[in-house]
Amino acid sequence: MKKIPFSPPDITEEEIQAVCEVLRSGWITSGPQLAKFEEGIEEYCNVEKALALNSATAAMELVLKFFDIKEGDEIITTPYTYTATSSVAVHRGIKPIYVDVKKDTFEMDIDKVAEKITEKTRVIMPVDIAGVPFDYDGLKKVLKDLGREDIMILCDSAHSFGAKYKGKPVGSQCDFHSFSFHAVKNLTTAEGGALTFKDNNYKGNEDLLKYLRFTAMHGQSKDALSKMKAGAWEYDIINDGLKCNMTDISAAIGNVQLKRYNKMLDRRRDIFKVYSDILGKEDFSIIPFTKDDNGTETSYHLYLYRVKGFNEEKRNKAIQILAEKGIATNVHYKPLPMLTLYKNLGYDIKDYPNAYAMYENEITLPVYSTLALEDAEYIAREVVNVIKELM
Repeated sequence: MKKIPFSPPDITEEEIQAVCEVLRSGWITSGPQLAKFEEGIEEYCNVEKALALNSATAAMELVLKFFDIKEGDEIITTPYTYTATSSVAVHRGIKPIYVDVKKDTFEMDIDKVAEKITEKTRVIMPVDIAGVPFDYDGLKKVLKDLGREDIMILCDSAHSFGAKYKGKPVGSQCDFHSFSFHAVKNLTTAEGGALTFKDNNYKGNEDLLKYLRFTAMHGQSKDALSKMKAGAWEYDIINDGLKCNMTDISAAIGNVQLKRYNKMLDRRRDIFKVYSDILGKEDFSIIPFTKDDNGTETSYHLYLYRVKGFNEEKRNKAIQILAEKGIATNVHYKPLPMLTLYKNLGYDIKDYPNAYAMYENEITLPVYSTLALEDAEYIAREVVNVIKELM
């Protein structure tokens, strides 16, 4: 029996050697490899500034902290996401305002966003679920029409590194984008993330990158590498910062991954095609978005497959049978109002029927750049067989 994992990292001897070189160099925390990685991200995303950090969560939390988003302010986001999107608001003493997804999509309903905006709204956090770019321009139009362009758009782009929006790389469309380089992401640094933005003077902050970098290092006005220069020990603490910098060990992995990334994306694109070609022939299949005629294209991070007529029970049974056949699948995501933390905060999934409808029949299929295309074909055919058994 085949054993097909869900999402192992694609690590080659080149990444291993790069890490060994950093370990031998005597400089293992933030340093030259990090600087190189940030430059690579800026070039790849065609964006003015990139700050590499230890997670996408840290990137979002850093922005909220730096701009003093706090209790009493309001943040609008989606219930259909991983907890990180909302956790960063909760950490700031804020109960997120949820907007249900648009019917038959995984995307927050832009038409309902305007109804949730109040004088207390300071941030909107759309999510590029599965690597599909949000309708950034649509959201900007809502804010412009309301005369509320003062509201920050902080996009959870954890899934969308390498995606395109209207022909341009994701990373500069919103005020800020946070990317994830976690172990299961398309591009990994084991743990890691990055914040990208195009306006280094956003909201009148001169040299925003410099001060965000300070804030990511306890508010310290010099990083460790700068302090190592002769006689340059002295530093200041300018704010009560976080500690979320990326190490050179992680950045070294990222630099190798970045060189290989376009080929890795090509394989993911091919896997999506195999799945959609086979599954799309079945009347019960709802296959995920890949690209449109306007140049918007997913990063091919997650293959969110849905089955017409399935409920939670049947979906879970299908996942169990596939596991017994050696095929690991997953679900992305259980909407946040169904989880204990958010229930305790007063949310009820009944208030988000569209999110629940997307969740109850969703199965995420394996996609990773070392998956053989013949294995992808095998997976798709087994999925069809299992669903037909359960119909």
